[in-house]
Amino acid sequence: MSKISKNLRHLRQLKGWSQENLADKLDITRARIGSYEEERCDPPIETLIKISKLFHIAIDALVKCDLRKFNLDTMIKVGENRLLFPIIIDKDNNDKIEVITMKASAGYLNGYADPEYFEKLPLMNLPFRIIGKHRAFPIKGDSMPPLRDGCFVVGKYIESLKDIQNGHTYVLLTREDGVVYKRVYNKGSVVELHSDNKHYSPYTVKASDILEVWEFVCTLNISDKPSEELNLDSIIHMLNSMRVEMEKK
Repeated sequence: MSKISKNLRHLRQLKGWSQENLADKLDITRARIGSYEEERCDPPIETLIKISKLFHIAIDALVKCDLRKFNLDTMIKVGENRLLFPIIIDKDNNDKIEVITMKASAGYLNGYADPEYFEKLPLMNLPFRIIGKHRAFPIKGDSMPPLRDGCFVVGKYIESLKDIQNGHTYVLLTREDGVVYKRVYNKGSVVELHSDNKHYSPYTVKASDILEVWEFVCTLNISDKPSEELNLDSIIHMLNSMRVEMEKK
């Protein structure tokens, strides 16, 4: 768990605290802080929870990510202000939109809370001004016509299921199904997901099993190309032809 040692030292120094200051706040000894930062031992889960609450950083980010690479002020706050993933910005402080390619979407369920997952994704700008955090997701299957394989849906991140407008479409990240794009109806403890293709029956997902919600903003329809041509380079070329600025990371 070497990253936690580096992250703990980094977060402490950002606050301008000494090891003794941090030890007092966590109700442990200064020597214990030293052993964590010097990688002589790992914090137990009880201490990790205290560190998470003190710095408002999710435990998975503390142990999986090198937080020195990221500006903590540009990370989305979720739930109890736990910072889960970064907002990628350019040198002019403009938000960049991460493009979840078809290949990358297979790992999104495991990588959604890991900033290092997003380091490998291509980025893009849309030819109009956006407000809020956006991300582009690939469409799979034929459940939401006229969209099909090869299309991308750009969604705006929303923090709460309470913000869902019944009958509108959203990209959801669920524990069981990963990324899905459906017409959504919030029923409180569950949400009901409808396909526009009536061959597919509606189904429900527990609200507690929904990890992310992205409100539909627009689609990028590149599905007229044969599937064998839909590699990353061709997608970038087609998006550029639509005046969508895009770059590889």
